[in-house]
Amino acid sequence: MLRGSGRWASQFKNLHKINTKNKPPFFTFSTGTDSADSKKSQPSSAPPPIQVGFTESAGRGVFATRRIGAGELIHTAKPIVSHPSLSSLHSVCYFCLKKLPNKPLFQRDGVSFCSQGCQNQSQDFHEIEKRADWSTFDDYCQTHGLKYPLLVKRFACLVISGFASASSLDILQPASLSPEMIPLMEKEFWLLRSTFQDADITAEQLVFLTKQWYSGVLARIRINAFRVELACGSYEDLLSSAAASVEAEGAVGNAVYILPSFYNHDCDPNAHILWLENVDARIMALRDIDAGEELRICYIDASMDHEARQTILAKGFGFQCNCLRCSSHQ
Repeated sequence: MLRGSGRWASQFKNLHKINTKNKPPFFTFSTGTDSADSKKSQPSSAPPPIQVGFTESAGRGVFATRRIGAGELIHTAKPIVSHPSLSSLHSVCYFCLKKLPNKPLFQRDGVSFCSQGCQNQSQDFHEIEKRADWSTFDDYCQTHGLKYPLLVKRFACLVISGFASASSLDILQPASLSPEMIPLMEKEFWLLRSTFQDADITAEQLVFLTKQWYSGVLARIRINAFRVELACGSYEDLLSSAAASVEAEGAVGNAVYILPSFYNHDCDPNAHILWLENVDARIMALRDIDAGEELRICYIDASMDHEARQTILAKGFGFQCNCLRCSSHQ
């Protein structure tokens, strides 16, 4: 299940109310020391004020190394893999998911880009991707409402092209695949592999693409993928008291990140992930955070009642939330 279900504006509105108290490398993030008062949004080159450690009950987590002020841009992150939604293929940049003008200036092999830079960077996967006919694969995903196989496809193209290791996602926590998911997963796998084979991708290039590899990558993407919803408004607008009225343009695609995937969940979070104009993620503080305190985001729509939240978290993420808000049945 994708993190960030429900419309972005609804999440931010309710979280705001609750908290009144050249080729990018795969593991890329930067940090900002911006506050709501400073009205700055450009990240600095200083190390981020966070570190990854272990929690008592939720495995890995992200902790503050110093006090972080409310509204501070904690860090940004580029995805390890991303893909536009099938409904957004012709309206967003094929690489960075930025909204495109009505007549895109940069087009290549049937897809559009927002800039020459994005077109150049897409060569990492697109040189492989364009060799195949993806109509059957895409139709299958669209018919069954599947998003994750599109991310696996793009990741596989990166591996084949030599720009990614087949084990790049192994660091992420995998989800458990339910028995009813297995037949669908096997169908997706054979569709993906046969599409590559029909495009004359060699057996040597596809040696990594086994059923075990596919299921492992799919399991990690299922629980770690974020639904990218572009926010209408500037960074300053989002930090102002008017943030609750900021609307989202809707989901334009999905992405997997490394560091943001280490953030644990809380129904009353102290941090939030957002996207301003493209797939680059920004993690901001929703309130003051003390040094040593764990930073947590909300995986779902925080406006739901206690029972609905528990049901979605159990089915989608495999855990029962015991945060303070859930413990008091709010």
